[in-house]
Amino acid sequence: MTGDPAAPAGSDPSAGSASLARRQAELAAAVTAGAPVPVGFDARLVGIARRALLGKRAGEVARHWPALAAGLAGRWPAAFVEWAADRPANGALRDGWDLARSLLAGGALPAVAAAELALRDAVWWYPGDAPPRRRWMPALRRAGGAVAVQVAGRVRLVRAGR
Repeated sequence: MTGDPAAPAGSDPSAGSASLARRQAELAAAVTAGAPVPVGFDARLVGIARRALLGKRAGEVARHWPALAAGLAGRWPAAFVEWAADRPANGALRDGWDLARSLLAGGALPAVAAAELALRDAVWWYPGDAPPRRRWMPALRRAGGAVAVQVAGRVRLVRAGR
């Protein structure tokens, strides 16, 4: 026997699956990317799940970008949540990279995080819209006042920053 036994006779089972898939996608977007809460869902509970996931994301990013999190100190969780609130998760490494670059552009990147960003940019090529790839050519990268050099796979911080 195939199909949904609870579906009315003669109904198209794929229509129900498509509707369910659409509703699941709407709920996932509301929880992870700040999209509107779909009709029929409790906005308070969706908000609780959203805050919990943003907190988990902040912890994951802090593990990949410890100097960024330490440089923002007590402001870290709130700064991350504010930045990530309307952005879907892109993976902890890329989320931290994008946040660090955003803070750098706004003049708010702490010096210790600038050094971390310069070092990472010297070793990895990350355009922002694709996964990072290891650099194989020599590179000199700056972030804030920090300068990092990578030659033959070895990376060195030349200047720590401000």
